[in-house]
Amino acid sequence: MLTGKRVVLAVTGGVAAYKSAYLARRLVEAGAEVEVAMSSAALEFIGAQTFAAITGRAPVTGLFGQERVSPHTELARWADAVVVAPATAATLGKVANGISDDLISCLLLAATCPVLLAPAMHTEMWEHPATQANVERLQGFGYRFVGPESGALAGGDVGIGRVAEPEEVVAELARILGPAEDALEFLVTAGGTREPLDPVRYLGNRSTGKMGHAVADEAARRGHRVTLVTTSDIPVHHSVKVIRVETAREMLEAVEGVHPDVAIMTAAVADFRPAEASDTKIARDAGLDQVRLVPNPDILASVVAREHRPFVVGFAAETGSVERAIEKAKRKGVDLMVYNDVTKPGSGFGSDTNEVTVIDGAGNVESWPQMSKREVAARLLDRVMADVGGRE
Repeated sequence: MLTGKRVVLAVTGGVAAYKSAYLARRLVEAGAEVEVAMSSAALEFIGAQTFAAITGRAPVTGLFGQERVSPHTELARWADAVVVAPATAATLGKVANGISDDLISCLLLAATCPVLLAPAMHTEMWEHPATQANVERLQGFGYRFVGPESGALAGGDVGIGRVAEPEEVVAELARILGPAEDALEFLVTAGGTREPLDPVRYLGNRSTGKMGHAVADEAARRGHRVTLVTTSDIPVHHSVKVIRVETAREMLEAVEGVHPDVAIMTAAVADFRPAEASDTKIARDAGLDQVRLVPNPDILASVVAREHRPFVVGFAAETGSVERAIEKAKRKGVDLMVYNDVTKPGSGFGSDTNEVTVIDGAGNVESWPQMSKREVAARLLDRVMADVGGRE
């Protein structure tokens, strides 16, 4: 599963540190080379010798007094991935805000490889707005999370905040570091196209690409091979192949070069473009009596019409009733259509949340509550994989 992969296991100071010994064992059993880095607080919960016995390597326990000249940068350059388990609230806060005052925080700021965080803390600490803001910020930086889970906590409490089980952490790391044996080819389109009127002005829409990038991130996180055709510059998972475009015709050309198993078409493609675009800026004094528009190609329809068509998911950003989206799903012949009313608070362009209704090809609807776009992406991928499995 992880044969030949070099993993730094960073252990921070929480009672869940005892589980990190089991995690180290699971990583070694999965074929990984494991180096352990421990914070001073972690040493209060579990001894360094335990990890030395499991991994065959003495853990690094500080920035100073070590055999290594620069332990944090040497570990960061050596690693194919860093796993922080448990990741305390203090650790999340430091890294989210660029604070590097100990071994673990310096290591994480120096690392350019994938980083997987397994949070562990009491429920109140996890749910605190500061912690949630730090999590959101770290996700924006590209850090990955596994857990926390709900269950028994220290002191007899019960709630969310329990560190993910070692087997789950290893499985998530395997998904991050390489495609699974059952990985599929995904095509995702994202963002709003811009149709030039002249070199300065364009016809466009308010789509930011957040939803599409969240979908691409989620598919890549699960180990699938993902091509993202986008008009947006939002950062995306390191394994995603990104093709940046601007116009509908550029997007069509890029899409025609991809032959996926699953196509998730979140892009807000302009229905029309100016029939003629000026090579120079149109001066105000020259006036502009009218702009003649011509239809753009229907990219979604072109994918559905392929001889070897993929599983196709369309998106319908509408205003008002879902009935128009149901009709569109049937007319377009998609496997799924995802509808959202952009006039609803928290469901419009540019928001970090979305409230969607999923419509199948027969017009059956399933309404989901408002949630983050990352959560929508995860739930949509669950639905897609279930439907793809059922179709096979």
